[in-house]
Amino acid sequence: MLKAAVRRRLRRSPGRAAAILGITVMTGSVLAACGTDGGTQINVYMSPEDNFQQVVDNCNEQAGGRYQIVYNKLPRDADGQREQMVRRLAAGDTSLDVLGLDVTWVPEFAEAGWIEEWTGENKAEAEADVLPGPLETATWDGELYAAPKNTNVRLLWYDERITPEPPRTWDEMIAMSRQLREQGEPHEILFTGAQYEGLVVSYNSVVESAGGRILSEDGQSVEVDDGAVRALEIFKEVSTTGLTDPSLTNQQEDDIRLAFQQGRGAFQLNWPYVYASYAAEKPDELQHFKWAPYPGVGEPGTGRSTIGGFNLAVSASSQQKPEAFEAALCLRSPENQKFSALMSGVPPTIESVYDDTAPLDPSQPADADENPTMEMKYPMKDTIRDELKDAAVRPLTPAYQNLSIVMAKVLSPPTDIDPQGTAQQLRDQLDQALSSKGVIP
Repeated sequence: MLKAAVRRRLRRSPGRAAAILGITVMTGSVLAACGTDGGTQINVYMSPEDNFQQVVDNCNEQAGGRYQIVYNKLPRDADGQREQMVRRLAAGDTSLDVLGLDVTWVPEFAEAGWIEEWTGENKAEAEADVLPGPLETATWDGELYAAPKNTNVRLLWYDERITPEPPRTWDEMIAMSRQLREQGEPHEILFTGAQYEGLVVSYNSVVESAGGRILSEDGQSVEVDDGAVRALEIFKEVSTTGLTDPSLTNQQEDDIRLAFQQGRGAFQLNWPYVYASYAAEKPDELQHFKWAPYPGVGEPGTGRSTIGGFNLAVSASSQQKPEAFEAALCLRSPENQKFSALMSGVPPTIESVYDDTAPLDPSQPADADENPTMEMKYPMKDTIRDELKDAAVRPLTPAYQNLSIVMAKVLSPPTDIDPQGTAQQLRDQLDQALSSKGVIP
């Protein structure tokens, strides 16, 4: 059934696709309110994702009229997504069935009793062949509360003409940056330094790479140990010695992508989407754009990138939970994860998809634009998969939203970091945030 859907997708012109997308956006809320003529309606609430409507259409075809999935698009920004769902779930809104949750939200939603635990055959299918990192983000208190849909890890990106061999550790990267600066070459180490979640992700990745912890393993207490202090020392050194971009405190993911493409950086720590952007904007130089594992701290091979992505949960208020579980499993099936990876650029959570060598439509010849393969779109797929097997997970706690706000504020700007003093400030303020004191989510 996906094959037919793929052929329809490949034949459709960009203009027609845009027109259909516009109609979907305008009519989504009406469908959610009025239901469908086919009977049971399953409302999926998730962030905007290119081509996800095609996945929904495929699952509706597979359902054979037993239910109809309706894709309700949440705001594009994460805070807006969470706020809309939290308000409606807290009010017991029964129109929410399947929820697309950022990987940091599962503990909060589970602890609040807003999402159902996955058990039995549903759990077995949701866990099957899922890489360890993504699976950890879908669990809370030892139980599974969501099905991993897509994932993400940051890699180290570099230009082989500037640095033929990539650094394996932060110390090596700092030393190479200094040397390149002396030679008058692009030398900046680019990472997300603005006061938002991206800064927290940057910090957490270095903490985990240093073997440190921000919270205890059970998420009940604050640690900010020696590894966390070492990460603060690295941030301080990089940001105050002219080794990163002067606009660090304003830079988010796309800012550092553009800075690298404009020739200002030697190293970029960013998500895999930058490869497709580079291919589209600098195709003649793509052969020189390379990637490597996230750099370690102290020893090579210790790098651990913080994981991103989305999980699918079933609302505890849903009036059609069996169908909601079935729909969620379809939306993140291996077949549909491959489609979403190739057409929407979201890395899969299921390991076997990375080994899939067939083009999107096996009945047609492979072509990089019309009918791609995983190798065409993800030449870095083996590095992604290896990182996902030992990825860093942001602190698992129902109070994560509070913690994130605190960490972004305390760490900004990185130039003002005093490793020991900032570490103590983090301990004090995170302890309050963990108790939900002093911060309004």
